[in-house]
Amino acid sequence: MEKLLKDYKSGKITTTEILNKLKSLPYEDLGFAKIDTHRTIRTGHPEVIYSKGKTTTQILKILKTMSTHNQNILATKADKKTYTTIKKQYPNAQYNEPAKTIVIKKQTPKPKKGKILIITAGTSDIPIAEEAKVTAELMGSITETLYDIGVAGIHRLLDNKEKIFTATIIIVIAGMDGALPSVIGGLAQAPVIAVPTSVGYGASFEGIAPLLTMLNTCAPGVVTVNIDNGFGAGYFASIINR
Repeated sequence: MEKLLKDYKSGKITTTEILNKLKSLPYEDLGFAKIDTHRTIRTGHPEVIYSKGKTTTQILKILKTMSTHNQNILATKADKKTYTTIKKQYPNAQYNEPAKTIVIKKQTPKPKKGKILIITAGTSDIPIAEEAKVTAELMGSITETLYDIGVAGIHRLLDNKEKIFTATIIIVIAGMDGALPSVIGGLAQAPVIAVPTSVGYGASFEGIAPLLTMLNTCAPGVVTVNIDNGFGAGYFASIINR
């Protein structure tokens, strides 16, 4: 509001333009979706599109609205077909296939000082780690990754202990038994964000078993997000980093 008033006072925008902008505050109603145009003002980061369950047409309409606000756009859980369609209208759209994320950059985020270390127990957990990485970097965080250093070969973890000791925040992603966050939590001085994944055999119950393990950790300084929620982990880590 302050910027709009200053622009109006200086003659940069007309009465008609300011009225049109005010129509979309605090949200813009598309019928099937209500786009939260105020979120950046409140939280420092714009609304994110959760693509799963939405049609490509709906996503394109949401993108059209969000694009008018000159904000970086992130879409999660998006398949390659959706990206191909979006790319035709937004040539600068970038797709991370393992993460299933689409990023349309409108501006470069101000870099933060801290470093987020993203660790996976196994190779199969990398897609969720990549989602966390894309999210954190779009919010201006510096990231580093350590993949496939789970407790089944603890020597791999110990070979990288210096990186664990010097990280600002650590995201630990694991399926199966979900034990890795507890091990990291017992070594690191940094806060640890645990992410259970749906990776594992039948008794892992598509992520329920590692979720319960992480919630029951005996290591202090570990918090847990939902199953396969790399976005939530990357977002929260960036808030801590900020």
